[in-house]
Amino acid sequence: MAPRRPDARHRLPRLRHWRDWQSLAYLVALPALAAWQWVHGFQVVLYALMLFLTLGIGVIHHNHVHLRMWRGRRMNRFTDFWITLLQGHPTFVFWPAHVANHHRHRHGPKDVARTYRFGGDTNHLWGYLLHPFQAVWVLMPVFFGWLARLHRHHRGAWRYCMAQYALWLASWTVLLAIDWRKALLFVIMPQLHGLHWLLATNYLQHAHADGRKTPRKEAPGDTRGSQLNYARNFEGLVNPLLFNIGLHTAHHENPHAHWSELTHLHHTRYRAQVAPALNEGGLVPYMVRVFVLGTVWPRFRSRSLMPPDSPIS
Repeated sequence: MAPRRPDARHRLPRLRHWRDWQSLAYLVALPALAAWQWVHGFQVVLYALMLFLTLGIGVIHHNHVHLRMWRGRRMNRFTDFWITLLQGHPTFVFWPAHVANHHRHRHGPKDVARTYRFGGDTNHLWGYLLHPFQAVWVLMPVFFGWLARLHRHHRGAWRYCMAQYALWLASWTVLLAIDWRKALLFVIMPQLHGLHWLLATNYLQHAHADGRKTPRKEAPGDTRGSQLNYARNFEGLVNPLLFNIGLHTAHHENPHAHWSELTHLHHTRYRAQVAPALNEGGLVPYMVRVFVLGTVWPRFRSRSLMPPDSPIS
């Protein structure tokens, strides 16, 4: 008797969670908008939408590393390469820089890109703008060291990372050769915008948070010494559009939870346990208050949760 063939339905690509249809929409919309403008010309509204979508692509990149989007290995690898093309950088970098570093050390003294490493414990516009460049400078050795270890011990994984580099660089080479002006305007500049935002988000979420490994002891009910005070949360309306990336404490404490679950986790488990100053409303009002108004009026500035006697380095 011939063996039963598996049900065809189980051979089709399957998402782990139905809410990732939103992720797929972003992954299709961004290149579609770029292609349309490449052919028909620059449109302000469409270009602004593209810039917003680059933020979403960065979050999708982040989410796909923590919880693979598909149930099948083949589609997950295809998604890695697709995000590499849209992000303008290989997807593997999240493993050494984010998972093995940031999630492990949680903005603590061993976190390579901790915000208070660069010029002290700051939270202002200049620090926000500079942080991506400072972070890249210290993360590059992390990437190269990780790749060197892969080359010695896991050649297959190393080749996979090199294939991502090759695809990214080939895409830039081909597009620049076709029309370097359009390539810069419709592909490379949006990618760099998304990458800057992706790195600058670390500053938004952690600047002036408590990065000490051992928090101080406070009176019962006082959240100022909470072990969860290493991150800031944003509860505004932009969260559903950017896959709940603002609910950062819940994500750090549940890194493998699907992004759609973070709202419930934030409100039921973590919101009341962090210092009230770390639960912000909208992201844009926060940035206007701290980075713009705070430049002129000290009362609008944030206050560090690090005690004055903490070593900052």
